[in-house]
Amino acid sequence: MKQTFIMAHDLARQRAIQAVKDAPAGYAVTVGEPTRSLDQNAAQWPYLAGFAAQKQLCLNGVMQYVTDDDWKDVLTGCWKGETRMAAFDGKVIMLPQRTSQMGKKVFSDWLEFLVAMAAQSGVEPIYKTPQRMAA
Repeated sequence: MKQTFIMAHDLARQRAIQAVKDAPAGYAVTVGEPTRSLDQNAAQWPYLAGFAAQKQLCLNGVMQYVTDDDWKDVLTGCWKGETRMAAFDGKVIMLPQRTSQMGKKVFSDWLEFLVAMAAQSGVEPIYKTPQRMAA
């Protein structure tokens, strides 16, 4: 059975310590910052949708509109000025960073970068309204 403890107070710490003491041999313990929240994740998509609708990328020598997922790959690849590339079968591929693995603080920094890039590029976020179910 997997258990997660948020170290928000002394009782949570005591329960985590007890769980470690009671864990069978071979179990693993990881202590770390929680990954980004669902609200943080949702906050990036209006900006990425804005890039997808308002800016083109040059792919294989042709300017074209790409998806918000493609923009996420491009912008996370550019974030912090890092270049992560792989060569496979004679082709060069940019490797994006995975936001789902980012801690809350790091994701906050990514989101700040994304908002700044949108402002610098004249991109307005696109907030999509949820679809209503037919009655």
